[in-house]
Amino acid sequence: MASEKKKFNKNSVFGTVLVAFSVCLVCAIVVSTAAVALKPMQQTNIERDRQSNILAAAGLLQEGVSVEEQFESVQTRVVDLRTGQYTDEVDPASYDHLRAAKTQGEISSSFDELGIRDIAQIGRRENYSVVYLINDDNGDLDKVILPIRGYGLWSTMQGFLALEEDMITVAGIGFFAHKETPGLGGEIDNPNWKQNWVGKELYESGELALEVIKGSVDPGAANAEHRVDGLAGATLTTRGVDNLIQFWLGEYGFKDFLNNLKEGRV
Repeated sequence: MASEKKKFNKNSVFGTVLVAFSVCLVCAIVVSTAAVALKPMQQTNIERDRQSNILAAAGLLQEGVSVEEQFESVQTRVVDLRTGQYTDEVDPASYDHLRAAKTQGEISSSFDELGIRDIAQIGRRENYSVVYLINDDNGDLDKVILPIRGYGLWSTMQGFLALEEDMITVAGIGFFAHKETPGLGGEIDNPNWKQNWVGKELYESGELALEVIKGSVDPGAANAEHRVDGLAGATLTTRGVDNLIQFWLGEYGFKDFLNNLKEGRV
């Protein structure tokens, strides 16, 4: 008489392992499928968030109007920071300047290669960066929006700085990524602090003059138009914001590009 087949014992060590493996396999398949299916939606949300932050920095984000519709008026260009000129070497639609900055080679430069100190603490500088241009109803340049970043107390602060058509006057600023202390360095998100930037002037006689100071600006001071209030109780974050402004609006940042754009040489 044939021996009776042994029944599967799910309580055995083998059975427990097999059940656990099966559950893990099914979960992995479900998660992978969901990730693939949701990826286009995630990319859309990331792009929409980027666009809204660009518009918000310029004070142009409107409630009740789709971000995509508002962003139709924004032109994206790539600038070669080594020359201050527009370039067609990379596609602005797919180019990631943050990833480029982490890549060694022609696409980025170390600060040893540049021969300067890394005051913004960004590690490497991308050689190509994106800029955003907004024209008025007559087709004339109205605002320029620049990506900026630099290290604060706990993190790299990433944001956008918007300038008026004169390439000198600040139209607005906003940070979309940071890990600064809430209530202290995190006050870079405070609308009241960001409003302090509006109308400030970057340059004086062609030289960068804007600075973020410790404490409050005396409105009656002769250089008040070039100074921004610091963040109370957040000395290192304040210094980090000032350092990133000194770098990105300086000689190795966007200064040459802004001069060329102002003079019509791009």
